[in-house]
Amino acid sequence: MSCVLVTGGSRGIGRAVCLEFARAGYDVAFCYSKDASGAEETARLLGSLGAGVQAFRCDVSDEKQVEEMFESVLGLSVLVNNAGVALYRQVQDTSLGEWRRVMSVNADGAFLCTRAAVRKFLKRGSGSIVNVSSIWGEAGGACESAYSASKAALIGFTKACAKELAPSGIRVNCLSCGFIETGMNARFSEDERKEFFKNLPLARAGTAQEAAAAVRWLAESRYITGEILRLDGGAAL
Repeated sequence: MSCVLVTGGSRGIGRAVCLEFARAGYDVAFCYSKDASGAEETARLLGSLGAGVQAFRCDVSDEKQVEEMFESVLGLSVLVNNAGVALYRQVQDTSLGEWRRVMSVNADGAFLCTRAAVRKFLKRGSGSIVNVSSIWGEAGGACESAYSASKAALIGFTKACAKELAPSGIRVNCLSCGFIETGMNARFSEDERKEFFKNLPLARAGTAQEAAAAVRWLAESRYITGEILRLDGGAAL
């Protein structure tokens, strides 16, 4: 049985990814940092689908916690680096502590989890990693310098790891998300949403389920590596 590990699986895109893989017959391991009730709901939903479930409370920016989590995961074939935090702040008002927190979760966390997963994949002889980034990592977002920088780091990390790990049968890809309907985007007012969608070719938000389907497609497409797939409703056009 193949197992997928999804970071940040207690809600939003992470939960949708967990359920997408469960429906495809995978066992699912996931971690969360603070949202215990959300994690319980994810585990319940996965159990109702008949999947084997492991839930870990793990801060992905903590090296020791990450190593302990990976020691307990068996049959790992796919890692989805989804855990992330956002910060909406003008650059001159962003503290060094805030900058470091965003980078530690979004970039350091992906590095720590990838490093731990690769050690398992090398023994297995294969593996697949999907990093969840953002179009702001490509284009930059005003008042989101820390978040944009962290997501840009994920894109560069994806490409470097894809080149390095391909000879070992390990693929690494990235999903670059636009406006997805999750709690992270709940802070936008209705007027702000309308203004954003007015200039978007598909004129709507994406769904967590659409993101999850794209993640699984990247994870399972055996002749694709180093790809940055945009799920953005045409924002880049």
